[in-house]
Amino acid sequence: MRNVVITGIGTVNPAGVGAEASWENIRHGVPGIRRIEAFDPVELGVGVALAGQVCGFHPEERLNKRELRHMARFTQFAMYAAEEALEQSGLLADASTVDEKGKEIPFYERKASEEEAPRIGAIVSCGIGGLDVIEEQHDRGKNLGYDHINPFFIPMTISNMAAARISIAHGFKGECTCPVTACAGGSNAIGDAFHRIRDGYEDVMIAGGTEACITKLAVAGFANMKALCKSTDPLRASIPFDAERSGFVMGEGAGIIIMEEETHALRRGARILARICGYGVNSDAYHITSPAPGGEGGAACMALALADASLAPEAISYINAHGTSTHLNDSGETKAIHAVFGDHAKNLPVSSTKSVTGHLLGGAGGVEAVISVQALMNQFIPPTAGYKVPDPECDLDYVPNVGRSAELKYVLSNSLGFGGHNAALIFGAV
Repeated sequence: MRNVVITGIGTVNPAGVGAEASWENIRHGVPGIRRIEAFDPVELGVGVALAGQVCGFHPEERLNKRELRHMARFTQFAMYAAEEALEQSGLLADASTVDEKGKEIPFYERKASEEEAPRIGAIVSCGIGGLDVIEEQHDRGKNLGYDHINPFFIPMTISNMAAARISIAHGFKGECTCPVTACAGGSNAIGDAFHRIRDGYEDVMIAGGTEACITKLAVAGFANMKALCKSTDPLRASIPFDAERSGFVMGEGAGIIIMEEETHALRRGARILARICGYGVNSDAYHITSPAPGGEGGAACMALALADASLAPEAISYINAHGTSTHLNDSGETKAIHAVFGDHAKNLPVSSTKSVTGHLLGGAGGVEAVISVQALMNQFIPPTAGYKVPDPECDLDYVPNVGRSAELKYVLSNSLGFGGHNAALIFGAV
């Protein structure tokens, strides 16, 4: 069992493009939620007006401009975040910077060495894939004929392409997969990658989650199953644990972390940002959308993560909750925390950063892992923004509206997905 550390983080999400810009808004509880811009939500007719959209995203700043035409938005998000994380990690510092003709090789094309490449992998989750491209190409086929479908349609839309593109760009030849476990996917990707390194299969993993499905079909589908908030007030839409919560706000973006076996990182002089210590994963085996009563599955999952990290419940300093702003999730997660942490629960800060970003579905666990690492790095707990009306069913310290400095040793991040998928990650301070 080898020690695993984190040496790079990257994110694109509604709070900001890049880890630093995003953190500033998350730590101050500034919501990145606004009226939907991709289409006219009124014309859609399902009563949903708001989403957590990524604004100011210019992928050509980090990615190959020619290749962008052949990437769906979810892949662009993941690759951009991965490039940021890789640059911070210094993992490719020894890669060739000029080709055989003496021309500079851009960072996004620099390759791992032949020796290192088989020991570096990528696991990046996506819940829905290129739904925007599917909708666009479906309309194109109906209107112009199906012989006009883009020949890149399939490789643009399939969910594994974010992980594949990252591996192809840098020549990473270790395991390359894509867990598709709904809203738990990003955390499953990171947890699976953590175990790959810990158990000796790879030395380095690039892992996280991505999603980009603020589309007519997705918004209508989630709205018609009564999952989305229909508020028109961005400050009272994604309000986890608040008595007036009425559904989640869909978000988009990606979160990627670079994990390394500790001696590998130390040998190359990398800066260690945090540690990853534990991973729990299980299934409610209960219902396709509703969590098990009392948060029973989530509680068992957190207990598994604690056991995996060999930690007592009292060791956890802060929980980044799944906290979707739906009635069943927030009350069930609260009960689960009480069940696992007992008397410690009343002294344990719990916040949901979905109050700022909205719910990124398959990208949520990746973004919240980045936030958890930043909380440890800055010794600061981000708030649950927009919290006003207490709910008797939700009686923990939700760090309402204003974040706080704190001594953080271990942070637990929860992700709970449709289908009963549960994942919990534990990160530790350096």
